[in-house]
Amino acid sequence: MLRIEADRARFREIVRGRIRSDLKRYLSTSELFARRGERAVSVPIPQIELPRLRFGDNRKSGVGQGSGERGDAVDCGEGPPGSGAAGEGPAEHALEVEVELDELAAMLGRELELPYIQPRGRHSLLSEGGRYDHIRSRGPDALRHPRRSFRQALKRTIASGLWTPEDPKVVPQRGDFRFRADRPRPLPHSSAVILHMMDVSGSMGREQKEIVRIQAFWIDTWLRSQYDQIEVEYIVHDAAAKLVDRESFFHLRESGGTKISSAYELCLSQIQTRYRPEDWNVYAFHYSDGDNWSARDTERCMTLLRDELIPRVNQFCYGQVKSAYGSGQFKKDLDDSLRGEERLVTAAVNDRGDIPDAIRAFLGKGR
Repeated sequence: MLRIEADRARFREIVRGRIRSDLKRYLSTSELFARRGERAVSVPIPQIELPRLRFGDNRKSGVGQGSGERGDAVDCGEGPPGSGAAGEGPAEHALEVEVELDELAAMLGRELELPYIQPRGRHSLLSEGGRYDHIRSRGPDALRHPRRSFRQALKRTIASGLWTPEDPKVVPQRGDFRFRADRPRPLPHSSAVILHMMDVSGSMGREQKEIVRIQAFWIDTWLRSQYDQIEVEYIVHDAAAKLVDRESFFHLRESGGTKISSAYELCLSQIQTRYRPEDWNVYAFHYSDGDNWSARDTERCMTLLRDELIPRVNQFCYGQVKSAYGSGQFKKDLDDSLRGEERLVTAAVNDRGDIPDAIRAFLGKGR
């Protein structure tokens, strides 16, 4: 059994090497989402087979047997691909391998050269539990420490003069019992919240939302590996903004106009009422095709960002997804009006091939 486990461990390492080599492809596809669990994902790996023995008839001639000279052509009895008749055997299928999300995050960090984050906010809390490395004189019998209890009984017997070498009898009493116990200890603790905001007006089509979905998956995967506790909030907006669940965030489609300030105001309200920067590391991500209702609303957005949002967040990220109907003006306004703001990062995503660069831009600051 130990040899089998060693072989399986070696095969798993080969598979993980294949995942690492193909990670750029996974960064631009949605293959992982349908197979995502709470702590792991199933990754489809093509063209890898489990080793197995194949038995044959040694009496027949074949490659490596019989007469022949070096350089002679080998006839395998097969024509060019696709030239044979229809067969009845099963086709080869991709192998699915379960990978922990933390391990996937580590691969992402190596691939994109992402720095580890130094959290701010609440750094330590008193946490009950842990190792039972303390002794108390009271406790449940299940935690009684036999050796410490006997030692205490022996000390009491000797001190009372009842112990003699001829009659070395020790009778523990209730007061002699000692019990294992834990004690509160400060443990590192950091919390983060991710606020995803997306334009769901008619100009944001299915492909644009799929790009946003892929980005959000990898962003969440990386940040979850950096924090002990993390929460995710989803905000959608057209002319008005509202909080939704994850499913609605990626599939809701409206047909109204676009008023970006409504999303920023709702995001600010969430931070002020639920996620105080003194206790939370706050990350805000906004995805849009760059269209806004008016220049006046764009000015309102700049004011909200400069005076309210950016001072409260670790980082504010704007990802502009190219659309056939979007002007792309909002990113230009952000870059011009808030140039020099270190906590603001913008990225243009023209197609899926730009997703890795956008993720590197968003997470590469280590904030």
